[in-house]
Amino acid sequence: MIEFGTGGWRAIIGDEFTRENVRLLAQGLADRMHEEGVVERGVVLSYDRRFLSDVAAWWAIEVLAGNDVPVTVITRPVPTPMCMWTVKQKGSAYGITVTASHNPALYNGIKVFTEGGRDAELEVTDEITAHVRTLDPAAVRSLAPHEVADSPLVTQQSSINWYLDAIIEQLDLDAIRHAHLSVVLDPMFGVAQTSLQTILVSARCEVSVINARHDPLFGGRMPSPAEGSLSPLRQAVLDQGADLGIATDGDADRLGIIDDLGNYLSPNQVLVLLYEYLLTGKGWSGPVVRNLSTTHLLDRVAAAHGEVCHEVPVGFKWISSKMAETDAVIGGESSGGLTVRGHIPGKDGIYAGSLLVEMVARSGKTLSAIYADLVARYGELVMEESSYGYTPARRDELQRRIFEEHDLPGFEREIDRTSWEDGCKVYFADDSWLTIRFSGTEPVIRVFAEAPTAEEAKDLSRTVADHYGLKA
Repeated sequence: MIEFGTGGWRAIIGDEFTRENVRLLAQGLADRMHEEGVVERGVVLSYDRRFLSDVAAWWAIEVLAGNDVPVTVITRPVPTPMCMWTVKQKGSAYGITVTASHNPALYNGIKVFTEGGRDAELEVTDEITAHVRTLDPAAVRSLAPHEVADSPLVTQQSSINWYLDAIIEQLDLDAIRHAHLSVVLDPMFGVAQTSLQTILVSARCEVSVINARHDPLFGGRMPSPAEGSLSPLRQAVLDQGADLGIATDGDADRLGIIDDLGNYLSPNQVLVLLYEYLLTGKGWSGPVVRNLSTTHLLDRVAAAHGEVCHEVPVGFKWISSKMAETDAVIGGESSGGLTVRGHIPGKDGIYAGSLLVEMVARSGKTLSAIYADLVARYGELVMEESSYGYTPARRDELQRRIFEEHDLPGFEREIDRTSWEDGCKVYFADDSWLTIRFSGTEPVIRVFAEAPTAEEAKDLSRTVADHYGLKA
């Protein structure tokens, strides 16, 4: 069974992530390309450092080449955004990267990108998976492994410099050079080290790296740059007296930040900082795009500059689509992904981290002071994120109670309105809000709550958990 969520297809290795399923998915994509008449534009394929990622990449290549589809394969583990950038630059019809992003080490998966380097729309992945279910594994057409490397249909690319140069060209490298910043990188045993280190060393930053070795078990932790996973980075920043620490998830499309005082800056805070910087520091103008589970502090910043903040459903494809429609400056989500106008239409932790370093360099202030200034201007909103597992029977019960019967808790604050467009979102009259929705990448139900204080946000989240009997 192949099922795509908001972040691609992810499955447990040896359970549903198997050679047969990877080959079936590749055959389904090849059939689609023939049907659309775009075979000659080819596919870009990359992979990360997870167990089987490199091997699975060649399983897919054997099938694509066996169906006369030209493939450009990046023959080293690279950030997912590099695959998206290469699709855009080459004008390829599709892109594939073998990754399960920030999922536990038992998982692997595949993300599919369409023209321009965009996350594939749900309509596209639904059509591919529906077609795959009709395929007989014995009918998959492929080249033998020994034929693939010498096939004229397969172009092997080892350089990452085109992608890095595209990022460097958008940075004020001169300002960074003269700021003499010290940065600690934590690639979380993923693929970000070479890219980020190359960019920052080129800008004369003092760079140290932790958690850089190849470890398919990710040091026993999830490769997700959330606050609970960044204790080693926090300690390294404090021990070294560094200006900031940058962590990226397993495939480097998301990031987490530690400031000069050892404070964790959430993706929400980073997104607000960068939007404010692009408007005031770089003189850009335009709206911002966020999903429904991302901070409303962006709305305040946008309003203060005479701009608009657009809200879209969860899934980065909605953000990139709305950005293209509105010519937005920046778009992002509370899970750590963001992109900036003029770059790729997808998440890029390498570019986001580099831009944050530029912001610190040009400000002449510490990162903690920059954020304190922002809070002084716009106030503060604090988010509480909770995830709850469930059995199949409980999922059916929760689906019925929440999304069919609209059985909501009795909240102690006035409700302004409720939206059921993508899960459930309750907007309160005091600028607080909460969302309840099933994850598109893991078997959990997620509750996000934002309020002026951490205690208020936690109270909203607890109210939801108590009402439905949810256990973390």
